[in-house]
Amino acid sequence: MMRALSAARLRRRAATVGLALGLALVLPGCSAPTPAAAPEEPEYTWNQMQGEKLIALRAHGDVTRGAIAFEVCQGCHRAGALGRLDGSYPRLAGQHDTVLIKQLTDVRAGRRVNPRMLPFADRHVLSPQDIADVALYLSKLPSPPDNGRGPGVGLDAAARTYQDKCTRCHGDKGEGDASLFYPRVSHQHYRYLLREMVEIRDGVRRNANPRMVEVVKPLTDAELDALADYMSRL
Repeated sequence: MMRALSAARLRRRAATVGLALGLALVLPGCSAPTPAAAPEEPEYTWNQMQGEKLIALRAHGDVTRGAIAFEVCQGCHRAGALGRLDGSYPRLAGQHDTVLIKQLTDVRAGRRVNPRMLPFADRHVLSPQDIADVALYLSKLPSPPDNGRGPGVGLDAAARTYQDKCTRCHGDKGEGDASLFYPRVSHQHYRYLLREMVEIRDGVRRNANPRMVEVVKPLTDAELDALADYMSRL
């Protein structure tokens, strides 16, 4: 019963945040013949250790509380946090808790724009302790090798690209590095990996590691496609 009540409270809080976002109004100014110039965005420092991210990283996560909090997320990320084969939602099972904390707090802070995720990650819904709990729970889940994969074209060349440019951060087997916030890419869905690499290359995803940007910037769509396919098979 406690699990059901907790999940229900999380759903009500998420719905309240979503309704508030939907009802937000832009009020006209009284007299503004010349609109003020928009302030420049501050330069992004990758993975800066401050604010809620630091609080969540220092918190002691609880797997049981994390499992309860994640119940409201299963509609998108599916049972067991296995994501969707079409890549619309990533596989979170087995991902490093540090990586999950970074990404959640980046969404909250606007460093990573994700309108679908924000209502469920907003500070009115999750506290830094909740984020630590969910991240720890997800990191302990099994990630079976039944993820979505690509067409299998150009894998040999992609393997060389991966070994040359990607193993330094993501490891020989795609295992990533929790201590350095490098995500695990093995068992991730091919279509999700492809979309994220394209968005990093094209500057859409603004919270990317500058090293990652340098790696994917010169790669063509076909090369990224094969690389995503290769990583999904690790």
